[in-house]
Amino acid sequence: MRLVGGSLGAVSGDATAQNVLVKGFVPYPVRMPDQESRAGRATIRDVAREAGVSLTTVSHALNGKGTASEATRRRVLAVADRLAYRANPMARGLRSGRTGVLALDMRPLDAIGSYLPAGVDYFMRFAGAAAVTALDHGLGLMLVPDLTRADIPQVAHGVDGYVIGDPVREDAVLTRLLDAAVPVVTVGRDPGRPEFADWVGPDDVVETERVLDLLRSRGARHIALLAGTDDNAWNVDSERAYRAWARRHHMPARVLHVPEAAGEDGGRNAARRLLTGKRRRPDAIYCQTGRHAAGVLAEAQRLEVSVPSDLLLAAGSDAQQARLAVPAITALDLAPEETGKAAVELLIARLNGDPTSGPVVVPAQLHVRASTGEG
Repeated sequence: MRLVGGSLGAVSGDATAQNVLVKGFVPYPVRMPDQESRAGRATIRDVAREAGVSLTTVSHALNGKGTASEATRRRVLAVADRLAYRANPMARGLRSGRTGVLALDMRPLDAIGSYLPAGVDYFMRFAGAAAVTALDHGLGLMLVPDLTRADIPQVAHGVDGYVIGDPVREDAVLTRLLDAAVPVVTVGRDPGRPEFADWVGPDDVVETERVLDLLRSRGARHIALLAGTDDNAWNVDSERAYRAWARRHHMPARVLHVPEAAGEDGGRNAARRLLTGKRRRPDAIYCQTGRHAAGVLAEAQRLEVSVPSDLLLAAGSDAQQARLAVPAITALDLAPEETGKAAVELLIARLNGDPTSGPVVVPAQLHVRASTGEG
């Protein structure tokens, strides 16, 4: 299924390295700075020296802790204000157990091998909304790749919680986070974890039936499905809904599985099989992705199969290719902005101990365009 986020700055300072255990992960070395960069900024040592107290006293005075007298505390605060000292937020976060940063990993992009798939704006729209929502709550959002990889930045393991986009069945990343008791929310459910309810997204069964009902209302009686190959709920639930719907309407079911990474070329190849083989040609094709649908349209036009006169065409995920195609392709807009906002809000609720129940269902919007006929 279905990338502008905040990033965590490099940690600097001259404190000794310490091993920090973050939420169950194997310890890794993290610099524990007690000050900002020395490039013209006052440090906690400067405050201690000017106020004539220890580093510990400064720290306690700034954080309202310790047993220093009220006069000492006021003196420290006055010096800190005069020197324009600001505590390093990374160091403060590590000491308090919170960094103020969330992480986002989109598993379909891990599988595709590209974090900017051509023509697909869902991920950028989702990540942008998630980042803005995090900022509205005073938090940052960091984009991270597959957490099971050995080459990812160490800091990716040290955030407060994670949003995982479209996990595959018994997803290894989700397993790692759940085993470590790290707060995590997914976009779409994990098909292998029916008990895990902290997910947000559309009801893929309902949305699939909406598209099929539209195609049937436009006269389609032999609808083929181009499904993806990722073993995630989007593909699993959509195909299950398609097969059940076909049985109810006494229609033959025909499913072709096309890798998401194949893009438009995958759609062209599938269309060739569907439109030129010996089997009866479908009168409608429902493609899971907009890129596949664009490929189907291009091949149909090459074969002189008219869309929509001879073939109705729809996509289960809107994309630039679907909107700009001629004719424009009917598609489900999976509400990435609303879904990104809902995912971050559910994660923050979990971080704060809020018992808000999941899942959170976000309805999609069906854009009916010329590829399924007018009106």
